[in-house]
Amino acid sequence: MKYLLFFFALLLVLSCQPKPETISEPVSEQKTKPRTIVTTDGEIDDVDSFIRMLLYANEFRIEGLIYSSSMWHYKGDGKGTLFTSEMEMTKRMYGAIPDLRWPGTEWMNPLLDAYEEVYPKLSQHAEGFPTAVHLRNLVRVGNIDFEGEMEKDTPGSDYIKEKLLDDDMEPIYLQVWGGTNTIARALKSIEDEYKGTAEWESVYQKVVDKAIIYAILDQDATYRKYIAPNWPDIRIYYNSSQFWCFAYPWKRVVPESQHYLFEGDFMGNEIINNHGPLLKKYYSYGDGQKQEGDDEHIHGDPTRLENAQWGTFGIYDFISEGDSPAYLHLIGVGLDNLNHPEWGGWGGRLVQSVDQPNRWEDGAGVLDYNPFTDTLDATYPQIRWIEAIQEDFAARADWCVKDFAEANHPPVVLPKGSNRIQSRPGEVLTLEVETSDPDGDSLETKFWIYKEVGTYSGETKLSSQGNQVQVQLDGQSKGFLHVIAEVKDSGIHPMTRYARFVIEVN
Repeated sequence: MKYLLFFFALLLVLSCQPKPETISEPVSEQKTKPRTIVTTDGEIDDVDSFIRMLLYANEFRIEGLIYSSSMWHYKGDGKGTLFTSEMEMTKRMYGAIPDLRWPGTEWMNPLLDAYEEVYPKLSQHAEGFPTAVHLRNLVRVGNIDFEGEMEKDTPGSDYIKEKLLDDDMEPIYLQVWGGTNTIARALKSIEDEYKGTAEWESVYQKVVDKAIIYAILDQDATYRKYIAPNWPDIRIYYNSSQFWCFAYPWKRVVPESQHYLFEGDFMGNEIINNHGPLLKKYYSYGDGQKQEGDDEHIHGDPTRLENAQWGTFGIYDFISEGDSPAYLHLIGVGLDNLNHPEWGGWGGRLVQSVDQPNRWEDGAGVLDYNPFTDTLDATYPQIRWIEAIQEDFAARADWCVKDFAEANHPPVVLPKGSNRIQSRPGEVLTLEVETSDPDGDSLETKFWIYKEVGTYSGETKLSSQGNQVQVQLDGQSKGFLHVIAEVKDSGIHPMTRYARFVIEVN
């Protein structure tokens, strides 16, 4: 199964040598909602990621929902042609087969129907939720016959091509929840049409200026074999290890004290049940649901809650949302991470590769101190945000069934003055945020240093009171220092927002 790959990937990542961090200079605010296209192979964890994403659909501009294939899910050509995976794990597991665990090209439809039912409530709570009609018009079928198939144009690849060539020069985030093959086909079609013409140089530059791929692992070989060699300037954000805390092995990765956020009492009572038809379709352990087309989806069988690989689970326990970090990165919660994945945020922390400057990646070179285990941890850059993310999910679940006055909404946090500060060693700085809450809730403000992100290695003392903190720098050290203001409201499901101050000590 797909989640077997995680264990082997972990061993590979931990054997890698760390790469040095780089710090980008300017702070940039998220002024417009980011554009995004989702490509998905439809695995059960994709379905759950899709459902959560719909509750955040006001935070970004969804411009495409594309069915694609992967090493774990493909339709076959309908002729009985046998296919052998290029990926070693699935090659060993399945050998030559005509199709693999294909969930079809209709599974988005009932989810969008259910979204349409909760839309009147959702749209009370925030502006910008797209209608179900709009989202249905964005659905396309991409390259699905086999793992890595990119030989022919499809409605999905044509659509991605059209978006990459349109006149909107805002970046477009291409989320990869399965394989990269449909994206690869779109790029190949652009190359076939323009390479060798007078327009090629400008077209190539336009595409690489716009396209940003956010990939969860390599689930086919098309990035390695086609995209990287032929489009080396396209940016890729590559998450190979931090997503584990939202994936099948979460019990082994998430600190035990935070397991409750994924267990049935929280997931069942606060999110899945009594929160409308959309969340009722969310897959969880022992819930009796079964995905059509995937014989290996046995998680919903309440008699099969013991998993030899990942542990014993309870009814309504979380299964997996391994692809959710791809859009969690796009939510503007005040961490200024959208253009600075190396700064860290709800989608994890990725640093620029030394060997491939257009690639940002996680792994053994991206370790945060984990206070639960007292170790440097390749997964903690994502784990550190789990409580805020899960509570936010539960609060938004309430939006599906409650009126505005009955539900919780995120606080507003703004830095007072500039959040980009020049300083000298030994100085004492005063930082301040302005905060408010749409529900009139009391707010708790906490300041902390994100040490792993910066280059400042000196001793720093923080003395805070309310929305203000004094930062005492030592007399010798220089570098960049990141101070986070974390503001949490007092709602039943607390919602947290942030402001980031970047201090250059020189």
